[in-house]
Amino acid sequence: MSASIANAERPEGTATIPPPFLSVHDLRVEFAARQSLFRHRRTPTRAVNDVSFSIPAGKTLGLVGESGAGKSTVARAILRLVQIQSGQVIVEGRNVSSLSGAPLVEYRRQVQVVFQDPYSSLNPSHVVGEIVGELITRHRGIRPGRARDELVAKLLQRVGLGSFVMERLPDELSGGQRQRVAIARALAVEPRLIVCDEPTSALDVSIQSQIINLLADLQASAGLTYLFITHNLAMARHISHTLAVMYLGYLVESGPTERVFARPAHPYTEMLLASSPVPDPAQQRQRAAARSRINRSTDPSTSLRAGPAIAAAVTGCPFANRCSRVMDICRKTMPVQTEVSGGGSVRCHAHTTGATIDFIGIKFGH
Repeated sequence: MSASIANAERPEGTATIPPPFLSVHDLRVEFAARQSLFRHRRTPTRAVNDVSFSIPAGKTLGLVGESGAGKSTVARAILRLVQIQSGQVIVEGRNVSSLSGAPLVEYRRQVQVVFQDPYSSLNPSHVVGEIVGELITRHRGIRPGRARDELVAKLLQRVGLGSFVMERLPDELSGGQRQRVAIARALAVEPRLIVCDEPTSALDVSIQSQIINLLADLQASAGLTYLFITHNLAMARHISHTLAVMYLGYLVESGPTERVFARPAHPYTEMLLASSPVPDPAQQRQRAAARSRINRSTDPSTSLRAGPAIAAAVTGCPFANRCSRVMDICRKTMPVQTEVSGGGSVRCHAHTTGATIDFIGIKFGH
């Protein structure tokens, strides 16, 4: 972890917990299976299964997990880009799960997104001034002209870019500059929540730290709320106040970030932390040995690589086939959410049946 990323360390919490800006309750998202003339009707793919969490105003929730866990689908459900089968998305006490027409347009002014690839998310045929300005016109009613150009220039300055960028096309900019433009576009409508879907994974490491610092500064100055989706656990640790871990569409653990890193409550969380590379060869060997103990992987056909469709057929814990601590009940019954000492919850039978999880002693410190 570079020093510049470390400078983005979240501020110390206060005794007063702000009310949730976003609350997700029992969210379920399914996708229809592809049909075939020669096959029977297939079971829909269940990408998100009864996921619940909340984000206080002005705070960051980091959503982590392997590829295919359902993180981006959760984000798209919050943004109303995919259909929600069941559950609720509550924003400032208002259920936005079924909004349409003008109320949906107004909601999308409150909630913006920064995607993973800044190039594919920007119109390659429009200059930056038009890319950022079109949202100002649509949501704030300011037509193209001097007033809008001044607003665009201020937004670009706010994200560390000069006004000269207004006349540039996206392919004339570096990756870091394009992502700054994407952030400026999100800020153009004065949102309250920004969904950051892997916003740094397509960038060089040095540029990643700059973007993280920028997001932290914007949160401090504007009180923004973030849903931050990432594979980078070190980055999630430095920008997130709380952490949520997904596996096969299920939220298996959540809680204060430092508690999750210091005392992970779910074997899958332990496995993720043990998979994080460290510069110390001795610690790296220790983590490799820990991964082999945690991750049995006895049935690859039902692993995460088989896709979230497997989750629909799972009757017990979805991690049972990979867990070294598996019990009979794990294969038969889905564990319920259980409170964890130190804050948060976990979906694991080891906390409700038999012996409590004994931590394997991996060093997860800085």
